[in-house]
Amino acid sequence: MERITITTQKGTQKEFLKGTTYYEISRGFNLGKEILGVKINNEVLSLSDKAMESADVNFIDLNDLTGNKIYKSGLEFIFEVALKTVFPDLEISYQHSVPKGFLGEVIGDHILTQEDLIKIKEVMTQIIEKDMVFKKLNVKKKEAIQFYEKMHQEEKAENISNISDKVVTLYELNGIYNYFYSDMPYSTGSITLYDIVYLGRNRLVFVIPSKLSNGILPEYVHYDNIINSFLVGKTWLEKLNMQYVTEINKTIGSGKIKDFMKSCELVFNQNVSEVTKEIINNRNIKFVLIAGPSSSGKTTTCKRLASYFAAEGYNPIKISIDDFFKERDESPKDEFGNYDFECLEAIDLDLFNDTLRRLLNNEEVSMPTFNFVSGKKEYDNNIIKLQENSIILIEGLHALNDKLLKSIDSKYKYKIYLSPFIPLNIDKHNYISTIDLRLLRRIVRDNRTRNYDVNNTIHSWQSVRNGEEKYIFPYIHQADVIINTALAYEVGVLKVYVEPLLRSINVESNYYEEARRLLNFLKMFYSIPGEYVSDDSILREFIGGNDD
Repeated sequence: MERITITTQKGTQKEFLKGTTYYEISRGFNLGKEILGVKINNEVLSLSDKAMESADVNFIDLNDLTGNKIYKSGLEFIFEVALKTVFPDLEISYQHSVPKGFLGEVIGDHILTQEDLIKIKEVMTQIIEKDMVFKKLNVKKKEAIQFYEKMHQEEKAENISNISDKVVTLYELNGIYNYFYSDMPYSTGSITLYDIVYLGRNRLVFVIPSKLSNGILPEYVHYDNIINSFLVGKTWLEKLNMQYVTEINKTIGSGKIKDFMKSCELVFNQNVSEVTKEIINNRNIKFVLIAGPSSSGKTTTCKRLASYFAAEGYNPIKISIDDFFKERDESPKDEFGNYDFECLEAIDLDLFNDTLRRLLNNEEVSMPTFNFVSGKKEYDNNIIKLQENSIILIEGLHALNDKLLKSIDSKYKYKIYLSPFIPLNIDKHNYISTIDLRLLRRIVRDNRTRNYDVNNTIHSWQSVRNGEEKYIFPYIHQADVIINTALAYEVGVLKVYVEPLLRSINVESNYYEEARRLLNFLKMFYSIPGEYVSDDSILREFIGGNDD
């Protein structure tokens, strides 16, 4: 038989028979179960796929962005099978990402106990130790629809019917079949690191390692305010019978999407209004600090808060922490000798604290504006002084960190954390990732405002996420309130703008596979014209079209 040559990313070469699976090839290179897939010419293939020609192969593990999603899907499927083994009448619904993991809820009449969870974990361990193969099945679209209709999983049947693919990939494990939006590991033995934290009331948090945790299982930190914010939005959508993307698509198809969009905007505005009233009721508060990860909508939310304060007779003053950057030649550098603009030490903390302290003492203060071209602060006669009705809105990466305003008593401060927690599921086992939603927003905005190529945005995304992990997420618990900036309809709008950009990424790009993954995700959504979006919507911060 014909032989082919496989070359690894380290330059090692070996010959194999044509048609050998990549799983067998990985073993031929003495690689362990940590290998989750292969990347060839920037395209990710499953370990169950067969090598038909000589190639340079990059073996990926959970530290790879795609590998991490494969690992997560494997864990989800193993838990589902274990749950069905112990409690055949219960189902798992995976609902939302949380820092270092994701949230799930067991559905059914039985309320789990810690003892129940121990039994489920024991079955999971058995499945993993048996190293069972995830069987990949390519099924005709019509057959997949009929299967899910028979299983009373109508949302999956409708999702499949809405895509143009003629063949659908299902996976089978121990007699259970499921449909995921990523490849699976070759076998269950790859899933060795995870934790499951029981929150009570059938809610679970699944903790997994990632590149950001250096492949080590991170310690779970409970963010009750994040989960509650998501659940509030989820409860509202359930009242409207809008749990799944299919319901949004039906609303678009019926011509009633404008009414639903108005409802989403109203809920967001109500949330901001309630936060404004809470702050007003506390007469001590003079500084409102607003933080959130990239593309969370900080600019619009800050403007909206200012409008509500003004409507209540207050004089809102907006301050950007970025205007207090140290002069470029004084900026700290990272271990590679590059300027580190994201660390707290990049801010002139002495000047920042002195400025706000003087404002609090009713002094006149000259406010700087940072010139990012020259790398210097400029003073353009921007003199401000606090009035009796003044309130200062401070927006920036480090707004939740107590070290930012260490000289100001906490009684004068109110902290807000923003993030788009979209409480909408594709189906019971596939949710909309907050990280993916923010990335789509950023791609659209970067292209519109900076003329960035999509490759540049995706390339910088990991660095942006690293900064968030270091400088935002550890301080979420210090926030007085969380504002959910997601609009349940927004993916349909973003799709119109982002699909052409993602399709522009060709196979030579290192980000081709990521673009394909996002395009595959967007297939489930009907498009919504951008002109349907109100002029003052937070979504305008990304798609443009207003005059602000």
